[in-house]
Amino acid sequence: MRKRIFSGAQPTGELHIGNYLGALKNWVALQDEYESFYCIVNLHAITLPQDPKTLRQKTLDLARIYLAAGIDPEKSTVFIQSDVSEHAELTWVLSSIARMGELERMTQFKDKGKGNTERAGVGLFTYPLLMAADILLYQTDLVPVGQDQKQHLELTRDLAERFNRDFGETFKLPDPFIPKAGASIKSLQDTAKKMSKSDENANASIFLLDDADTISKKFKRAVTDSGTEITFDESRPAITNLLTIYQILTGKTTEESVAHFEGKGYGAFKTELAEATIEFLRPFQDRVKQYDDATLSELLKRGAEKAQAIAAETLRDVYEKTGIR
Repeated sequence: MRKRIFSGAQPTGELHIGNYLGALKNWVALQDEYESFYCIVNLHAITLPQDPKTLRQKTLDLARIYLAAGIDPEKSTVFIQSDVSEHAELTWVLSSIARMGELERMTQFKDKGKGNTERAGVGLFTYPLLMAADILLYQTDLVPVGQDQKQHLELTRDLAERFNRDFGETFKLPDPFIPKAGASIKSLQDTAKKMSKSDENANASIFLLDDADTISKKFKRAVTDSGTEITFDESRPAITNLLTIYQILTGKTTEESVAHFEGKGYGAFKTELAEATIEFLRPFQDRVKQYDDATLSELLKRGAEKAQAIAAETLRDVYEKTGIR
């Protein structure tokens, strides 16, 4: 049997080129090797305030982006988290075996609590338990995660081990899958930060649905380092970041990318990078428009039915072992 992968994204903000290069591109590749479950985690989204109408629309928009990126519903299970009630049910069970201290140590809770965690919503505090439920329901082997989510995955493993110890072998212990290339694309305005869909500076990110003119302007405004040489150099993070984007989008090797820009200035480099990005995104943006609401709803319904069949089996086992049923 193929190993199973689970991952998901929140339908908030606008997905950017870093999300594609660091996550979606890898998801597409992984679906040929693994049994893949890709979820739109809208329950996670409401741990912070959302406009209901916008959230509904962005949930469907994200599904379109998944499919346009190349996630094949015939190969992968694509579904909306809230369509599978077992996610919420298992979260409650896990909350009964989790420790307050474990959740208080979660750095993401501290970050999103913005220094005033006593006024943060309880959902934000228990966010890692919902994430653990997402993963454990599907007896997941591997979870593609960024470095910022590794702590949550470690908690997931701890909870699975604790449940298995107290109630009998039930859950697989998932391992992280962290791709090396393109795993962390930096902000175009501040290379000390990752490119983020929640960045207040719109010039910091290239969004997947940006038009050609916007992409060109953002790259022209991108920060650079001192010096003129265009090469990979850890001491020059801005140029390295831009070259990384170029290398992944074009498929060139490190040596080919550096050689291509030898003797060229930053202006020419940024222009070529913008052109490469525009050409890369054009077919993707065309595919996004192909999925009407009726087709999308049918695909998501089928995905939810497949996901629920597996999730229900896991939850049934959990309920029997805990004496709930």
